[in-house]
Amino acid sequence: MVENRVCPGLSLFFSLIPESFKQDLLVRVDIVDVVSRYVQLKRAGANHLGLCPFHNEKTPSFTVSNAKQFYHCFGCGAHGNAIGFLMQHSGLGYVDAVKELAASVGMQVPERPRTPEQVARHERETDLYALMERAMDFYRGELKKSQRAIEYLKGRGTSGEIAARFRIGYAPDDWQGLRAAFPQYDDKALVQCGLVIENEGKRYDRFRDRVMFPIQSARGAVIGFGGRIIGEGEPKYLNSPETPLFEKGREVYGLVQAREAIRATGQVIVVEGYMDVISLAQFGVGNAVATLGTATTPVHVSRLLRLVDEIVFCFDGDSAGRKAAWRALETSLPLATDAKTIRFLFLPDGEDPDTYIRKHGKEALEALARSSQTLSGFLLGELRAAADFATAEGRSQFLGSAKPHLQRIAAPGLKLQIVKEVAELGKVSQDEAERLLEIRTAPGWRGRAAPPRASAPQATNLEWKLLCNVLIRPQRAPEVDLAVLDPALPESAAIAALVEWWRGAPPGGQIEHPMLIEKFSGTPHADVLFEAQQSLLDLALSESEADADFANCLHALRVKRTGESLEALRKRVERGEAGREEFAAYARMLKEFEELKRGRLATQARL
Repeated sequence: MVENRVCPGLSLFFSLIPESFKQDLLVRVDIVDVVSRYVQLKRAGANHLGLCPFHNEKTPSFTVSNAKQFYHCFGCGAHGNAIGFLMQHSGLGYVDAVKELAASVGMQVPERPRTPEQVARHERETDLYALMERAMDFYRGELKKSQRAIEYLKGRGTSGEIAARFRIGYAPDDWQGLRAAFPQYDDKALVQCGLVIENEGKRYDRFRDRVMFPIQSARGAVIGFGGRIIGEGEPKYLNSPETPLFEKGREVYGLVQAREAIRATGQVIVVEGYMDVISLAQFGVGNAVATLGTATTPVHVSRLLRLVDEIVFCFDGDSAGRKAAWRALETSLPLATDAKTIRFLFLPDGEDPDTYIRKHGKEALEALARSSQTLSGFLLGELRAAADFATAEGRSQFLGSAKPHLQRIAAPGLKLQIVKEVAELGKVSQDEAERLLEIRTAPGWRGRAAPPRASAPQATNLEWKLLCNVLIRPQRAPEVDLAVLDPALPESAAIAALVEWWRGAPPGGQIEHPMLIEKFSGTPHADVLFEAQQSLLDLALSESEADADFANCLHALRVKRTGESLEALRKRVERGEAGREEFAAYARMLKEFEELKRGRLATQARL
């Protein structure tokens, strides 16, 4: 099941955009229209059905509800509202997804009053985007004039089509070549965006005699460049510096061009260089991106996991490649999920992705990716290689070396599986391993069943049915007597959260399903609330039927709780532990219980 995780800072973004605006936006947007731009949908009863864009499938299991305004895939578990769909499908951040959705229906995202400094910064960034776009056009024009640069690209097997697709250019061998594109060469913005260097009062182009690779944001805007020197010289690759537009630890190269192939394969291959991405695309492997001369960062991993079910980190097989892979593994451990796979592909000695695919072709590289080590396999393999299992000391050292890595794993299922393997290798029991490693599997992981599905009502409890009915008729939430709910159930906690939200809503407000997803995303109630929402796709209850079910559930819960209290009091009376007041209370409760049971026939007819 795809795990919808809240990215770092999402709660901050959420608070910066007024809730009233998001409410209006999600009311005006039709999720069927939004999803239809990317997925071919067909009506299936009250819902729409199509092939899931987040995993490969031949039989449609991706359902979009017009009435509830959310999507759910019964195959991989992906779910959310219109904002979440754009984030997951297009790799946009929260604010960008809201802005894009708002623009599609002619709405302007309101912003808090900005300081003069913030206004100036926004204007400066807008100007910088325009400068970067103009610089890219200049470099692309210069490529057409440079036979030397063209021959270099041809020698690397790059076709004109691929060069155009990646918008490759050339920076001329001229200290101030950009003057041709920017007559105002002394403009400070050229320094701010990293195109020009200023040193002791002199200015000159940062990139000279280099093949230029534009770096684009997820929205396609040019935010930086990578330049590859032609011939000998150092550095071989030169990147734009950190600027107001560009932070290399957050960006990957080639994502815009790779997005369709990533979506089609459900996989992204992460390589280290621009030419690796270009060469793989040239040979038909279009789902590759590159980090930008930096180690893999948590932002890289989080961003890519939002887009795909599988990440394959591709490294050279030498010691430097294995060290880089180990750093990527350490970064990935706390971000791995039970629903997705992270792999590590090591190429033969002396090979990089560019040379390997030229020698062996697309099929060979894809076969290597399929057989590459999983995160757990790589982790355990490296730990095993450094251990001596023939001695008690060696096994003890192995357990000690595994400890910090297992403690960083957040995915409960993955952690449990690795703990079992570590325990077996260390010749200890699972419980002993967990004590030694000072970790526990996630609370409730062993034995907590998923919330009952609406397709099997005989397995549901009263609190679950009440939750479903509250979602159908949210205006009745304040009528729920929280005292009749079993406080140990997650359904009860979710109902209480809904009641609290409703009570805090402005007069005349409504609880809309897409807003409910927004409100509780990342909270302990998110999973159970969406399971209940999802069950409503199958549970075709009218509002009047939901009203009747709501009343019947509440009545049945009162009967159940009263019966439990009465039974506890009865035992005290029988043991002679009850005082006069409790004895009188028992007689009164017994009468009330009989009256409640007489009204239970209607409840039994519905439940």
